[in-house]
Amino acid sequence: MKTLSILSTPVHDVTYAETLDLFSDYVKDGGVHQICTVNPEFVMTAQRAPEFMHVLHNADLCLPDGQGLLWAAKLKGTQLRERVAGSTLMYKIAERAAEEGWRVFLLGAAEGVANKTAKILEEKHPDLKIVGTWSGSPSAEDSPGIVQLIIQSRVDVLLVAYGAPKQDLWIYKYGNELKVPVMMGVGGSFDFVAGVAKRAPEWAQNMGIEWLHRLVMEPWRWKRMLALPKFALRVIFGKDSVKVQ
Repeated sequence: MKTLSILSTPVHDVTYAETLDLFSDYVKDGGVHQICTVNPEFVMTAQRAPEFMHVLHNADLCLPDGQGLLWAAKLKGTQLRERVAGSTLMYKIAERAAEEGWRVFLLGAAEGVANKTAKILEEKHPDLKIVGTWSGSPSAEDSPGIVQLIIQSRVDVLLVAYGAPKQDLWIYKYGNELKVPVMMGVGGSFDFVAGVAKRAPEWAQNMGIEWLHRLVMEPWRWKRMLALPKFALRVIFGKDSVKVQ
């Protein structure tokens, strides 16, 4: 599996199909595996947050979730074959989980959103086993109870919607205790499935301007979006900003 280093952040060159096959292997093998959905915002956050960079370097799989990553790779003479977007992967995980009998737990988002997400996915895939949902929070006060709930549910796939980097830091902190084969942060994916938020149309996703749609829908995010031009400039002018590991 080819790994790129984009501004010192690992990104694996995998497709949707390969990602799901890896998930299947992880579930069969057991153990503990953390998956991160890397995009330019992740990369820029990791530049100033060593603990987050540490998590990304220790993750089993860093998915290329962001057209900006594909652009950066191409600009520097290499490639990432496919964008693996967490919001799209959610649906594909549900489909594969129904086929293979994976036990899935949905954690995070606002009150009731995970539960609504579960109902929608179960209606679409009647054989899907969502064994638990919980809003909770990544706080030190809530976490012990959440950890015990997940352990008791005998989970194969844990999807955490606390937002980055909180979700990824939380998974890294409690992963060895949880002993879940597949653990992945999914950001706002529950909101999209539940209809709480509207995702950009497919044409905008393909053009790499999903960020613009989100900015129009959620203008309060403008400060976070400043990471995108900073990312582009550092890729263009940085020495060895993108390299194959």
